[in-house]
Amino acid sequence: MLKKAKFFTIVLFAILFLSGNSFAQQWSAEQKEVWAGVQKYWEINNNDPVAYFKYFDESYIGWSYQNETPGTKEEALKAIKYFSTKGKQQFNNITPAKIWVNGDFAFVHYYFTQVSETNDGKPVTEKGRWTDILMKKNGTWMIIGDHGGTIKNED
Repeated sequence: MLKKAKFFTIVLFAILFLSGNSFAQQWSAEQKEVWAGVQKYWEINNNDPVAYFKYFDESYIGWSYQNETPGTKEEALKAIKYFSTKGKQQFNNITPAKIWVNGDFAFVHYYFTQVSETNDGKPVTEKGRWTDILMKKNGTWMIIGDHGGTIKNED
């Protein structure tokens, strides 16, 4: 009897685990629309980091791992202007983990890898996790909040 219970538990766990992983890759039309917006503003950020801020709502509050407190849109813009003088982002790869959409609001959890090049030509690779909190405004998904940052090897 105990062997049957163990076997049943293992089979049930395997079914739940596999079905959870396959579901994560089956996005609804709304989730795909949100993800397309995230991809678009990441691509814009590669070419013109300041233009990327047209996707930030005025109510934006964000908190990256390296900051002690949450910051406003103005503070984020100030930081990006500073860091964009230190080098140029070359490319990125973003991978969705979870996307939640309810009407005009969405949460997008994803992983990122980005490669920048310093002014002296040295490549810098960063990997991390990020969450964007979005609100649809006039047909465009706007960032109203975010949180995340690079993942260190010990994380």
